[in-house]
Amino acid sequence: MKTEQETETNTPPPTNEETAAVEESRRVRPKWLVPLVAGLCALALVVAGGIGWKIWSDRRLSEAKAACATASDAARGAMNDWNTLVNGDAADLLEVKADQVKDAKTLDALKTALDVEAPEYEGCVADGKDGLETAIDELDDAAAWYEKHAGSLKKAVDAVNDSKLAKTIDTAKTLLESSNGNVQDDKTREELSKAIEAKDEAAIAKASKAVNDSIAAKQKADEEAKAKAQAEADAKAAAAANAQTQQQQYNYQQSQPQQSWTPSYPYGGGSTGGGSGTTGGSTGGSAGSSYGGSFGYSSGDKFGSGSPGGICPESVCGV
Repeated sequence: MKTEQETETNTPPPTNEETAAVEESRRVRPKWLVPLVAGLCALALVVAGGIGWKIWSDRRLSEAKAACATASDAARGAMNDWNTLVNGDAADLLEVKADQVKDAKTLDALKTALDVEAPEYEGCVADGKDGLETAIDELDDAAAWYEKHAGSLKKAVDAVNDSKLAKTIDTAKTLLESSNGNVQDDKTREELSKAIEAKDEAAIAKASKAVNDSIAAKQKADEEAKAKAQAEADAKAAAAANAQTQQQQYNYQQSQPQQSWTPSYPYGGGSTGGGSGTTGGSTGGSAGSSYGGSFGYSSGDKFGSGSPGGICPESVCGV
């Protein structure tokens, strides 16, 4: 195997014609060609560099836009969570009164949590990379604000709900105790007890209403029974009073002395069985002595030969 040195040694040298051609070529090349080539090379480098910078700048702008879009989505999501809480549960609890919660301070804390100024959401409205980066910082700050205040507002909402439930349970327990023996259906109290144990505010409200309705039903039934019993008692009392009055009248009549009746007649001043009257005829003396001047008989008929001088009642005279 030949070495490199042996290869070079064995290469034939250029001929005279080849050497002459190279020298002629060097003499013919213009002097301005070298600077021109160098300039073109520099220009090519500048153009290539500009193109590279444009590509790099566009890539950074694209990355900034993508980052801003991500920050915008995060800020918008945090803002939506905040607004949902503000316009939903928090707004509903603003209607709760102080006497509906166990601790009224929870309502004050809720109002404080709502009394804040939220940042404005502008999104990625900048055109350049620097503007987009500024927008990203603002969006990140807004997202952090919404997340922080949504958390504190959620705690305030939960505190009011817990205080409201505690007051509801206390009120329900009082109702459960006071309703013992005062309901028409005791099953309503059993349901209320279960709802209290479960700490279910909706179930407690429903069961409490059922207990109150049962109390009202029993009160109505008791009042009707009382009114009926009173009416019956009044009727018995009236009957007894009437019977007593009649008995008193009867006793009074029985206590009065019995009086004999003596008829009065307009025929004279005498009385039965004698008197000063005379009878007509000589044979009428016995009649005259019996009826005297009361009737003034003359003699005749049964009492003498004369006719009676007046009318005598049949019950007395027998005529």
